[in-house]
Amino acid sequence: MKTSINFKAVKSDSETHNFRRKIFDYIRKDLTEKNEYWLEEKISDRLQKIESYCKEKSGRKLQKNALPIREAVVVIKEDTTLKDLHYLAKRLEEELRIRIFQIAVHKDEGHYDKEAKEWKPNLHAHLVADWQDLETGKTLKHQSFHYSKMQDLAAECLGMERGVSGSMVRLEAIDFKIQKKEEELSVLNEMINEMKSELSSKKFEDLIVKQSDLFGFKRIKTDKTIENYEKTFKTYNTELLKNKTELKSKSRQINDLQKLNVDLKKEISQLKNKQSVLLTNSTVYKGERKKYMDSTFNTIKKTIKFERLRNQRTDRDDPQKLLYEMNQICKKVSDDNSIPFSAFEEIFKDSGMSSALFSLLQVGENNSEESDKIIKHKKKRSRKIV
Repeated sequence: MKTSINFKAVKSDSETHNFRRKIFDYIRKDLTEKNEYWLEEKISDRLQKIESYCKEKSGRKLQKNALPIREAVVVIKEDTTLKDLHYLAKRLEEELRIRIFQIAVHKDEGHYDKEAKEWKPNLHAHLVADWQDLETGKTLKHQSFHYSKMQDLAAECLGMERGVSGSMVRLEAIDFKIQKKEEELSVLNEMINEMKSELSSKKFEDLIVKQSDLFGFKRIKTDKTIENYEKTFKTYNTELLKNKTELKSKSRQINDLQKLNVDLKKEISQLKNKQSVLLTNSTVYKGERKKYMDSTFNTIKKTIKFERLRNQRTDRDDPQKLLYEMNQICKKVSDDNSIPFSAFEEIFKDSGMSSALFSLLQVGENNSEESDKIIKHKKKRSRKIV
């Protein structure tokens, strides 16, 4: 059985849903007793602490668009316990600095399969997390490989298979949205057809107003009948127009989603092909690796030049200050270009590349011809390493 974990912004009614503080029509009450809950702190209380700490640490208020509290839905097994999820929470904090303060295990949700005539449970848990970086007071910044790490940790801690990759998850989500939109489209079509059939049904005979004349014959009262028809047609026309507009909107949304679906399938196919080539052809792998490392090296180099130009008076004779500045530069390059830290580790493992970059940061490319020669020599030497 596969698991997955996906964090999103926490919802306003999260605690009401997670801790079953009201009755929901989509749950099985007889299974609710199997649920498990753990709460360290209420969301509102934690949010106050986060805002206060951000102000204290950074001197600024928490940004309005920040997401300091997030919630994940984790796919679990029938025998998954709170203990298992506490272990997952511990690993998330140790490796990704994500601090879980609420857990709710739900075993009472699912649906009845009409064909199989059996209950299909939707076993999952909700993890509510504090997303604040305790070093800066701001929200944590994660790269794409960190989100991949979350999936690894969930599978490892819960004893389950790892879920599909991010692109595949997105693809499945879009397939689901298309299905939902098509269902809505079908309902709208049915509504329009129903209204059309009503227009030609005997219901409209009720709109005809008849009145007995002096001789007892039933005569149609024209003015009143016309008035009834006008009112009815006005109502139906309004509804039809509304439904047609919505129908057009839904059709457009489906077309957009289907186009995105096709693009994602192409993207996944290309990634799979590239992955296959990289895994089976060592020459291609070495070439791609070298190309990527050279590109990362050049990006760091350009950023160093920019930082030197911007901060010309910075004292770079102190080794500790020099190291700190280099760390900040690498963090900036990582954030701006979505480069994993493992790439920087590989570059600074190589003495040639490392020396070249530190020399450039400390001495500057334009301050010494000798510095230029050192950098070129180190760069040339580093290229021989694959």
